[in-house]
Amino acid sequence: MNHNTPLPPATPRPVRRLSDVQRRVMTAAQLRSHGVSSAETGEQCRPGGPWQQILPGVYLLHPGPPTSEERLHAVLLYAARGVSASGVPLQPGAAEPHRPVYEEAMITGLAALTLHGFTSAPPLLSLERIDVLVPRLRRLRSTGCAHVVRTSALPAAHQVTGIPVTPVPRALADAVAQMTDAGAVRRLLSEAVRGGHCEPAAVVRELNNAKLLSRPQVVDAVDSLLAEGRAITENRLYTMVREYGLPDPMWNVDLRLPGGPHLGGLDAYWPEQAVGVELDTRAPRQDDDTLWSEYARKREHMERLGITVVYITPKKLRDAMEQQATVVRTALMASGDRDPAAYVMVLPR
Repeated sequence: MNHNTPLPPATPRPVRRLSDVQRRVMTAAQLRSHGVSSAETGEQCRPGGPWQQILPGVYLLHPGPPTSEERLHAVLLYAARGVSASGVPLQPGAAEPHRPVYEEAMITGLAALTLHGFTSAPPLLSLERIDVLVPRLRRLRSTGCAHVVRTSALPAAHQVTGIPVTPVPRALADAVAQMTDAGAVRRLLSEAVRGGHCEPAAVVRELNNAKLLSRPQVVDAVDSLLAEGRAITENRLYTMVREYGLPDPMWNVDLRLPGGPHLGGLDAYWPEQAVGVELDTRAPRQDDDTLWSEYARKREHMERLGITVVYITPKKLRDAMEQQATVVRTALMASGDRDPAAYVMVLPR
């Protein structure tokens, strides 16, 4: 049997229903299901033979180096608990092949970021190892190009060209965990926000869960990330006010009682209606509960003085700007039904 010989037709899943990459990369179990014995597989993988073993129990059914797609599927085949057909064709049409579904395995780290479209992540073929996320209790070791990363709870995978990959925040955390170059860390985190892949708080949450926030190469990058994310969110707030016809507010102000204490800062404030907006850009860190308590204390204090504070998260401002504009407009319109607010001094922040 040579590498051009068709596999036997009496199989649970006809070869014609396999995707192209599934015909080129198979496990020992898949080969057996297509009628290829272990002895035949060993013969095909002899030195100079037409096939090669790329990972334990995973075979490349052609000579020469694997493509980046083949490496990804090989790593998933090695790490997955099982592989099945999704029932979703790779291309429209009932006769088209179906993509594989990898159970309890997904690509993470730098390879996942490359698949998500990060320009600051290296090309797939340049990666010596591909990170694959599996449940913590799986008995699986890193070997060859497969680097096993474990987790107590698998996130919902994103499908990128038929490859299951972790969401961007998790992929970033798994990539950063193995990096020592502060500049490279900063570039990845910055692209996550600039490219609109996710909000800074989601990234910091994953870095915190991975216990990476104390690493020197991460600390400065996170500070830059939060500052950049804050600037992007403020620009979205300006856009919301302008595009949805809200009255012009006073921007970035501090409120203070005359001769009394400082009440706190607001990102936008309409003094005639006593309505303010504060961007909730908290990043979950160890002191998150304390910080939230401070937010709640400030809000309660202002509301006792008759000032309405609308909190808007960066995610809501990005994904539901019109809805947030409606919330602010409603608060402004409702101001006429409230008792007059206490007089406060409005100072630039």
